[in-house]
Amino acid sequence: MQHLNRQKRLQQQKHQEVTEAAEETEATATPEATEETEATTTPEVTEAASYNTDSSFEVTDGNKVNIDYVGKIDGVAFDGGSTDGKGTDLVIGSGTYIDNFEEQLIGAHPGDKVEVTVIFPDDYQAADLAGKEAVFDVTVNGIYE
Repeated sequence: MQHLNRQKRLQQQKHQEVTEAAEETEATATPEATEETEATTTPEVTEAASYNTDSSFEVTDGNKVNIDYVGKIDGVAFDGGSTDGKGTDLVIGSGTYIDNFEEQLIGAHPGDKVEVTVIFPDDYQAADLAGKEAVFDVTVNGIYE
């Protein structure tokens, strides 16, 4: 009888060790692919699309271009009016920028410097710029193909 009790205790102890080991493995194992994990996993790194700097290309309506600019009012650069040399993408004809800004880039080539003159709308969100004429010194860095 003692022998059976001892054997039963050993089986229970072994069962508990196996259960604990399984729980530990589950806690540290890589999760199986599920909709949730697929949605939260980091996508494979791919090379970002780059723009073409070939000066034989010409900016046309609908092109996506990369530009740098510095905007000035009365010859003085204003806050928020510059890309700080970091470049920004713009689709010509998208209407993203102030009226007539994008159209003035049509015909330019990568590497060109273009002086773009615009007038901020009277209802522009930055009251200190509203209704004022600004000149943007724009560099066309490249055109996406």
